[in-house]
Amino acid sequence: MSAAELSHAQGLRPVHAHKAMVVSIHPQASQVGAAILRQGGNAVDAAVATGFALAVVHPAAGNIGGGGFMLLRKANGEVHFLDFREKAPKSATRDMYLDAQGNVIPNASLIGYKAIGVPGSVAGLVYAEQHWGKLPLRAVMTPAIKLAREGVRLTYQEAHSLRYEENPTTHLEEERVFLGDARRIFQRNGKFYEPGEIFRQPELARTLERIAANPKANEFYKGAMARELAAEIKRGGGLITAEDLAEYEVKERRPIRGTYRGYEIISAPPPSSGGITLVETLNILEGYNLGKMGNRSADSMHVTVEAFRRAFFDRAELLGDSDFTQIPVAQLIDKKYADAWRESLDMMRATDSKDVHRPSGFGELDRPASLHPPFTGRESNNTTHYSVVDPQGNAVAVTTTLNDSFGAAVTAGKLGFVLNDEMDDFTSKPGVPNGYGLIQGEANAIAPGKRPLSAMAPTIVLKDGKLFMVLGSPGGPRIISTVANILMGVIDYGLDIQQAVNAPRFHHQWQPDQIYVEKNGISPDTIKLLQARGHKIKTESYWSDGECIAVDPKIGELLGAPDGRNGGKAVGY
Repeated sequence: MSAAELSHAQGLRPVHAHKAMVVSIHPQASQVGAAILRQGGNAVDAAVATGFALAVVHPAAGNIGGGGFMLLRKANGEVHFLDFREKAPKSATRDMYLDAQGNVIPNASLIGYKAIGVPGSVAGLVYAEQHWGKLPLRAVMTPAIKLAREGVRLTYQEAHSLRYEENPTTHLEEERVFLGDARRIFQRNGKFYEPGEIFRQPELARTLERIAANPKANEFYKGAMARELAAEIKRGGGLITAEDLAEYEVKERRPIRGTYRGYEIISAPPPSSGGITLVETLNILEGYNLGKMGNRSADSMHVTVEAFRRAFFDRAELLGDSDFTQIPVAQLIDKKYADAWRESLDMMRATDSKDVHRPSGFGELDRPASLHPPFTGRESNNTTHYSVVDPQGNAVAVTTTLNDSFGAAVTAGKLGFVLNDEMDDFTSKPGVPNGYGLIQGEANAIAPGKRPLSAMAPTIVLKDGKLFMVLGSPGGPRIISTVANILMGVIDYGLDIQQAVNAPRFHHQWQPDQIYVEKNGISPDTIKLLQARGHKIKTESYWSDGECIAVDPKIGELLGAPDGRNGGKAVGY
């Protein structure tokens, strides 16, 4: 992000509304959600409508070919968490991305049909609508169908993203790779879209119409569309079959719950690492007076980074799909465990990541940790988050993903939608980093029918038992630190929700052993003080996309906080 862009983001003010609010990365998606609310829909109706709209207007991350999580808190206090994460195909194998010598094959889990996990987005959105929505599925999908058929006028950034992407090695822009029908749909076979042109997706419109026409028939997973999708993936060399699609199921899971300075935190459970890592981080930080230390001071950043370092260490070693691996959730989010972690934290010296050792005496956590080599990871605009609050006080936080920007760079033939490359979120080889530089362990090894570990963290915060914040972000592992940065901005530093979203961000994920800081965001003097304590600093431009809502506890007014870094939009009334 340039200095001018950061300045613009920091100059935003929250959007005020008395009844309802929708916040997403794309203005038209937010408008769709708000319009559904005005028509009498509830927060779930608006969330489902926004999700399908994002599949049209934000195809880099909005999707029907990926997966995600939904956190719903109803006005009566009832909470539901939906896991519609992608799954490994039944024929997937532990070593499917290794060569004969046992080395990871470059890009094998990132590009092409073999990188695709069984998509869950359609199942998740339809499940939510059928269980908690008020309106017919067709009613909430009609705006997305119209957008796909009539088209969307491309901004400069959107047209640019269809043509170029940043090479993670050189950080220089190169022509974006699309394969087969994806190149025809998104790049007109080399006749690239220009800013201001209308981008129409008639094939996607027909696909959405088929899904909306008879949701009980489950066309996407068990009908003719499922057979078309499986056949196309097979032709491309992928593993997903019609049986894989037919057996996909949405799972309701118990969310992670914690407390932080008297606030209740509700967030994502496994197969997401988001909630556990977030709550563990906050538990460690609860022992420090961050507000007294000062917002983005060397002291407050130091202890926050050290908390991230320890929580991400546990993430790497212990987390995976809880249907396949026993996850010691209770121990990881125990405040006594956080107390023990703090004893290893030196206020004046950075801990070397290779010297991190888990505190002993915590049952299942007493297992040896394997050390792994550092790696310079990358980030991409791969995921999207949106937040909704309706007039009744129901709140929904949704994070969905394709993994990489535009997923595996392939579509399901003429069905018109991009497919994920979510298999890269598994551990292709324990101890070897994935595409985001994350070291992962045996708990996240590839297995048939397994869901890969995620960092997605749709989060709801309560104050005195009442709705206070709805949070979330894309950004790979930076999802967790972004949500933490925003949450601490409000609770510890007294910022309003928009100021907390605007504030410069920083991140540490244990390995590689360095602090990532937002370019032009942190004071050079603060960086020097951190370096004097032994921290290694790396500045970067791309930094997630927090699309959040807060509730004024005094008057109940809703405050929508779009992320100006990426042109997010809050629409309320």
